[in-house]
Amino acid sequence: KGRERFTLNNKAYKILVINPGSTSTKIAVYENEHPIAEEFIHHTPNEFKDCADMLAQFDIRLDYVMKMLQTNNIKPESLDAVVGRGGVIKPIESGTYHINTKMKQDLIDNAATIHASALGGLMADKLGEKYGIAAFVVDPVVVDEMEQLAKLSGIPGIERRSIFHALNAKAVVRKCARELGIKYEDGRFVVAHMGGGITVGAHRYGRVIDVNDGLSGEGPFSPERCGTVPLAPVIEMCYSGKFTKEEMLAYLNKNGGMLAYLGTNDMRLVEKYIRHGDDYAALVMDSMAYQVSKEIGAMVAVLEGRLNAIILTGGLAYSHRFTASIKQRVDQIAPVITYPGENELSALNEGALRVLRGQESVKEYS
Repeated sequence: KGRERFTLNNKAYKILVINPGSTSTKIAVYENEHPIAEEFIHHTPNEFKDCADMLAQFDIRLDYVMKMLQTNNIKPESLDAVVGRGGVIKPIESGTYHINTKMKQDLIDNAATIHASALGGLMADKLGEKYGIAAFVVDPVVVDEMEQLAKLSGIPGIERRSIFHALNAKAVVRKCARELGIKYEDGRFVVAHMGGGITVGAHRYGRVIDVNDGLSGEGPFSPERCGTVPLAPVIEMCYSGKFTKEEMLAYLNKNGGMLAYLGTNDMRLVEKYIRHGDDYAALVMDSMAYQVSKEIGAMVAVLEGRLNAIILTGGLAYSHRFTASIKQRVDQIAPVITYPGENELSALNEGALRVLRGQESVKEYS
């Protein structure tokens, strides 16, 4: 069985990576660190119109994976591992996890399937069982390494949660540490992942000891999310009779931030507005950068002012205007290093590789 191959480290490993998003499925096959086949599928709403829920999309997306392998003449039996994004399962430590029965059950649970990432783990499990190969998930969004003093919210019974872009954040810190000539586990970093949601974390000696919960409304406003807002006016909105619970949650998590101000969540379009003299668009962008800078400053305080680098990553890091606005406020604290994009496929592959090569032990979900 492929599940017994973890300790072999003297070969070229072939790994299938599956990363489902709400409107896309990204697939790649790697040989060690090098992609030998890639495909990005963009799904239209019409494609899933007959799917009652996220789980009902499973067969459609898996069919894309199998066609991609067939098109590239890659036999599933030739793979050493398959790795997928994990869903919103219970909080776990960072690492590469074997998809066991308990994880599979939790990936099917309603809480996990609020995001398409759960399908990545489920597809990996299906292929692993069918073809006798190792099946993993790596650093899902629920990675929780926060210290207890960071979890108190001010309201007993409500704890601050660790839900963030763990996969890419961990990957870019490892890359940065290598470039600086140190180990991730020996460094102190602040990482701002800036996409549709924005999360800023304090990485101390290989653990993310504090991070804003971008899903529940903490931190900077983003292209789609409101971020931290004055609480009393929000309570007034909730009891105004104008909004249902679902509408309020959608406004805070999907229809707020830059989208609410400017009618778009596309930074490229906002930059076009600014080039054509739209001062309000400039104000919104600069305010978002200002709030990211404030959150970075908060995490610098968590690290007691001692850090190796500040890292800017995610899709918004492609915007030179946006990153420049952040750098001018924080670059006197530590070197600011930019890694645009999400790099999630390579990060998933690297997590599987570390286990296959014996550099890390595979973890068991319980």
